[in-house]
Amino acid sequence: MLSSMSLARRRLLSSLAKRHFSSSRPIYQTSTSPSSSPDSSIAPNSRILYTPTCPPSTCFCASAPSDLDIDRKSSLLNTVPKYATHVVICSEKDDWTSRIEDEATLEGDVVRGLKGLIGKGGKYFDPFNNVLLSLSSLPKHTNPKPNNPSLTSDQSTTILFFPTFQLLFPIPSTPTTLSALATAHLKPTTLSPYHDNLSPSARAELLRDESESVTSQLPAAQPISTPTILICGHGSRDSRCGILGPILVSEFKSQLARHGIQDARVGLISHIGGHKFAGNVIIYLPPPPGVKEEGNTNALSGCGIWYGRVGPEEVEVWLKRRWWGTGDWELVEGGVGRNGEDLGRVVEGQVGGEDREDRGEGRGVKT
Repeated sequence: MLSSMSLARRRLLSSLAKRHFSSSRPIYQTSTSPSSSPDSSIAPNSRILYTPTCPPSTCFCASAPSDLDIDRKSSLLNTVPKYATHVVICSEKDDWTSRIEDEATLEGDVVRGLKGLIGKGGKYFDPFNNVLLSLSSLPKHTNPKPNNPSLTSDQSTTILFFPTFQLLFPIPSTPTTLSALATAHLKPTTLSPYHDNLSPSARAELLRDESESVTSQLPAAQPISTPTILICGHGSRDSRCGILGPILVSEFKSQLARHGIQDARVGLISHIGGHKFAGNVIIYLPPPPGVKEEGNTNALSGCGIWYGRVGPEEVEVWLKRRWWGTGDWELVEGGVGRNGEDLGRVVEGQVGGEDREDRGEGRGVKT
């Protein structure tokens, strides 16, 4: 007779078989590649810990409005486009124009400049290298770098890169700086086999270049060693996220303080798609040594996990165990692994393998 956990896995697998690929997700660039096999190298020799559903909260928390039109039936898993890099630009604002490239700010200039380089028709455009650009409410760093002491926060911004977990500041919106930034941080380190017919010079133009001649034009990258929680709150794109986003930010900050967690970044983020699945939350857990579990590397450290249908009631439960890498798979949309793996496919493979193992059909897939 199957255990209750096995039955839970069966229900989850049934939902995976009917997974929904949301057309509302912003596919900035396609990510098709010759190989479509599931990723499985996210954390060698370790399983991702998970619960099939989120346990109930044990404390009083804010409640989400009951009249929001949230899709609570469609499967969430694999509704996130596969991406290579997520660029998060600190704007210190909590809402933006519907299209962030229309922002009449320095951060809007940065978005326009980067899209002009890596977007369709841009000099460095690569349809197999999906880069997400977002504005956030996170504060800029104010202390200037020694190599440019005259550059103030009004003339520059701070940029976070995931899943490399790097932070750069100060970044002005000058064409030279943005070109160097795209070359050293956004271009891929390897090209798709579909580019094999390009000339050597054309291939070199698309590849990342971290040589001193390029990086000397940028401030030194600093490691991000604390969790970063990004919550969609782009009200001018969709009122559901505009309403739920600030509620979730407030709840996260309140519960972080209650649990004595002082080193996590929490902020609103611009449109990441899936508004019908609000609240949408991305949790970037830093790579080792930022997160440890009983002396062993956390299977989700270095990853970005996307969640949907998140309400304030989930936050308190999460903060009891989130930094130790336990996932609530009924809320997982997907994400990115530390080496660019498609987290949704990894989850799918692990849960399916464990279900086969429970039925005595082999050891299953362990990630």
